[in-house]
Amino acid sequence: MATLNSFEDIQAWQKARVLSQTIFMHTSDGLFLKDYSLKDQINRASGSIMDNIAEGFERGGNKEFIQYLSYAKGSAGEVRSQLYRALDRNYISSDDHSSLTQQILEISKMISRLMSYLKNTELKGTKYIQEPETNYELQ
Repeated sequence: MATLNSFEDIQAWQKARVLSQTIFMHTSDGLFLKDYSLKDQINRASGSIMDNIAEGFERGGNKEFIQYLSYAKGSAGEVRSQLYRALDRNYISSDDHSSLTQQILEISKMISRLMSYLKNTELKGTKYIQEPETNYELQ
């Protein structure tokens, strides 16, 4: 696996960002626009995928990162469920539903693979890397 220097390097985060923007575009038009509750909920859940990946990464430890990746995966499931409601209410087409669902499934699989990698690596996270000791002179 490639070295990740920031959460922006994570492909799952990149794809979740695109998904969040796509969901926003779909909810900003037509009948969807007037269903404030579903519109707000699906936008928050889609943003939560990328936000939880970022927050977990920034915590610096694999156990915490895995926990937040689990939250992101849960949010992906929530968005998939909400897309069925949007489809059933004729807010999105069957083709849009299928395309968005495929994007979410791909993101979810990427998150699962990252979780598996983190569980099996000997590295424990950046916060556990020992910095070389520095001698300070007191004046």
